[in-house]
Amino acid sequence: MRVFSLLFSEGFRVFFLSAALYGLFAGAVWTLYLSGHGAGLGTNPNLWHAHEMIFGYATAAIGGFFLTAVPNWTGVPGARHGFIALAAGLWFLGRLAVWYATAFPPVLVAVVDLAFLPVLALKILSQLIKRPKPQNLMFLIFLGYLWSANLSVHLEWIGLGIGDAFSGLRAGLITLCALIAVLGGRITPAFTRNAMKRAGEPEAKWPVSRPVLERAGLILAIVLPGLVLSDLSQTVTSVAAIAFGVVLALRLAGWAGLWCRSEPILLSLHVALAMLALGMVTWGLSGFDLMSELVGVHLLGIGGVGGMTLAVMSRAALGHSGQPLVAPRLMAWGYGLIAIAAIVRWIGTGLGEYHLQAMLLAGGLWVAALAFFLMSMWPALTRPRLGASG
Repeated sequence: MRVFSLLFSEGFRVFFLSAALYGLFAGAVWTLYLSGHGAGLGTNPNLWHAHEMIFGYATAAIGGFFLTAVPNWTGVPGARHGFIALAAGLWFLGRLAVWYATAFPPVLVAVVDLAFLPVLALKILSQLIKRPKPQNLMFLIFLGYLWSANLSVHLEWIGLGIGDAFSGLRAGLITLCALIAVLGGRITPAFTRNAMKRAGEPEAKWPVSRPVLERAGLILAIVLPGLVLSDLSQTVTSVAAIAFGVVLALRLAGWAGLWCRSEPILLSLHVALAMLALGMVTWGLSGFDLMSELVGVHLLGIGGVGGMTLAVMSRAALGHSGQPLVAPRLMAWGYGLIAIAAIVRWIGTGLGEYHLQAMLLAGGLWVAALAFFLMSMWPALTRPRLGASG
């Protein structure tokens, strides 16, 4: 009972643990399916795989992040045990509903799966409103985009003649990437600057943020998911995606990434954002038939979303459990495996008859990275904070 009470005491514990366990499970099931040994994925395994990585794995990670970060931003008490248990339960029921989607009415599956994000958003709003700041309140826009994208998927599954599953999945992925770009754009230069200060590096070497690029990145992050959701102009959306990727790359170039090469917990943030920038440009180019959309999607999904969620979850788990902000060796390997998985999936798209083998290798690398996270972060997620009484 004490372990369960601890898991629901802080948002990062149960949600980061759930994200890692589910990411490992979903990755393993998908890889087994590709190898010819999987079953139980319903009528469209590709849709299940994409949907659960976006609206299953990733929403657990962002849920744990916001439930942990927002109280720090506002100074209000964190969510109570009961709410965290309720929110985690809704998220888990959503995963069960989608897994058993063929056994239940699609309307019921939609209602259950769509319940988690509004509950999370209302809790975040109740905390942010105590100390309202536009730069924090805007994250509710991203949660709204994400919920709308999932709704579009379910509307097609229900068969009402409205909604588009593939457009919803694209919008969900792009929303996650926009959210990560905004958050990563805050924490990556700040954490790097703090580390360089502690190391005694001169101020001239510290990360530099250029206001014009910062404003452009923020505007594009807010506009781009809306363009994808509206599905009005592929050309405009593609140009915006390319611009977003270029702006992010230019911002990242001023953040002293090479200095972090001996600190994996910092380097992982820079690598994830680099993958996101490259993936966004690639995805944008695919709108002009200059690149494969699959390359862009997997650079964004594996390298950007996967890389940043592992980086942030591990750093938050260590920091909020009172442990030094130094990535354990296995965790450092996990960061690397995620990046390699994205590259393998990219190269595999052009390998012809070896495409399947590359997909299997990328899937195995993903599973290994999540397993390394669980082995490294299990104590931080399941034990009391170091120095805590009792």
